Amino acid sequence: MGIEATGKLHTIFETKQVSERFTKREFVVELLDNPKYPQVVLFQLTGDRCAQLDGLRVGDAVRIDFSLRGREWRSPQGDVKYFNSLDVWKVEAAHGNARRDPRGRGTAYNDAPPRDEVPPRDDEPRPRDEFGRDGDDLPF
Repeated sequence: MGIEATGKLHTIFETKQVSERFTKREFVVELLDNPKYPQVVLFQLTGDRCAQLDGLRVGDAVRIDFSLRGREWRSPQGDVKYFNSLDVWKVEAAHGNARRDPRGRGTAYNDAPPRDEVPPRDDEPRPRDEFGRDGDDLPF
């Protein structure tokens, strides 16, 4: 299953040698799909892909292609646990990468408004004039 996400790099961890033949590197991205409730999500790169983060820094806007993976684990006592991971195939700087916010609030993500300036939602009621009309002059 291929999934794409964009956001701002929040944390980049060092590469870990998990076993003789397996390395992984985790990183955290702040997804800005909903500025009111930003999500901070942990992703992982494995093997040769770990180097994809080398040219990126915390605060950079990134685009990520990843797969949702899950597995079952049974303990020696018979308990069953389930684990999920977001395995990244490709991480790259987002088009029009992050730029510095002139107000000194870190980085702004692409052309998205800063978090404290939430764009209007489509489901909000229209403003009305003093006669109760919504300003829409269309007859239907």
